[in-house]
Amino acid sequence: MYKIFIVEDDKALCNNIKEGISKWGYEGIVVENFEDILQGVAKHNPHLVIMDINLPYFDGFYWCRKIRDISKVPIIFLSSRDSNMDIVMAVNMGGDDYVTKPFSMDILLAKVQALIRRTYSYGQANEQIIECEGAILNINDGTLTYKGENVELTKNEFKILQLLMRNKGKIVPRDKIMRVLWESEYFISENTLTVNVNRLRNKLENMGLKNFIVTKKSQGYMIP
Repeated sequence: MYKIFIVEDDKALCNNIKEGISKWGYEGIVVENFEDILQGVAKHNPHLVIMDINLPYFDGFYWCRKIRDISKVPIIFLSSRDSNMDIVMAVNMGGDDYVTKPFSMDILLAKVQALIRRTYSYGQANEQIIECEGAILNINDGTLTYKGENVELTKNEFKILQLLMRNKGKIVPRDKIMRVLWESEYFISENTLTVNVNRLRNKLENMGLKNFIVTKKSQGYMIP
């Protein structure tokens, strides 16, 4: 089922959109926190975002830019503004389509279906981001984002973090990590893995992510 993230502060309209898309088999997810919409996108990893422009705290253009830092998810803007300047700005900010209020639900659904079809015509979308405790790992470019700060990861750091984040709450054995990194747990010093994990931990701590990776003695590592 394709997930649609709805960012609209008009509760009645938001519920109407959610109800309308559910009739076509889509899962509508309503924004919970207008102060941190990026966190909602990272948490739910939707296939498409419906974004109002006039929002509390920051407008839809601001959040579109933030989303584009971590994801290529299609974005449809909603707005009562209909000037060419607003439409051009929406496109320049990274939006994929623009719907002017008031609108027909049939028109919105047609645009949703068209974008879903174009974007995911070869089946389900590959996972683009993984989120844990506010940390967002971008699968496409190997960067980590936390509280608006981005950091680049080495190839090994990315592989370690990806494996641990996918298995959040579970212990990942050292030999499994070594196989992922070097396609073997043999002929590789265990100290080499320790060095890689410690370098990753230092980067995480510098971003404010202390104790993000926990060592389980004689077992492996985990993100609790």
